[in-house]
Order: sequence, then structure tokens, then C-alpha cells
Amino acid sequence: MLATLIIVAPLGDAITTNNLWFQFYLLVVSWAYFAVCWRGGQSLGMMAWRIHIVGRTRPLSWTDTATRFLVSILSWAALGLGFLWSLFHPQRATWHDLASGTRLLVHPRSKIGKTSAAKD
Repeated sequence: MLATLIIVAPLGDAITTNNLWFQFYLLVVSWAYFAVCWRGGQSLGMMAWRIHIVGRTRPLSWTDTATRFLVSILSWAALGLGFLWSLFHPQRATWHDLASGTRLLVHPRSKIGKTSAAKD
């Protein structure tokens, strides 16, 4: 919403849905959000699910984030086949994991806040 506000507010008018420059701008903004999050290891949604992303380098390279982002779009464009691929891959990797050299790790639930009485 902020990315749209930055463009719409100064213009003082709506932007048509067929404006390719604006669509490209939103695509770049989306990639930038995920790239920054993935370089840090997690997006906001990944934090909620205790998922962490690791790759060939730490932090992930900008090229790996761009590859992951673009191939994930292709995965959706192929009717989700790139995501379904993980059901059959030995390491449960999706197309964008394979293309970018990344993998997802799920962290176990934290034991913080549990009392010793719960063990008895």
C-alpha cells in the first residue's frame, strides 16, 4: 500500500490497471521486500511458521533472491506445478529452491514459557 501511495499521491489521480510501468514497479517493490527478508533469513510469514531460508551464501546473494522470486512466479504460472514438485522431490525442494540453490528449514517449537511442573 505504501508503494502505491508513493506513486498515486503525487499524481492525485488513479492509475489504470493496464499501466505496464506501474505493474513493473510493483513487481520490483515485491521482489525488494522478499529479497531483503530472505537475505535476513525470514519473511514475516516465515517467522510465524518458524521457517528459515538458507542458501549457498550467507546472506543470500541478490542474484539468488531474484532467481528465487522470478522462478516462484513461473511456478504459479504453471498452475502451481513448481510448488507441487516438492511433494515428489527427495529433499522436498520446489522449482525456485532448485534454481536459486536455497532450502527451507523448519525450527522446532521453543520450550520457553513451559514450567518444570509440566514435566511431572
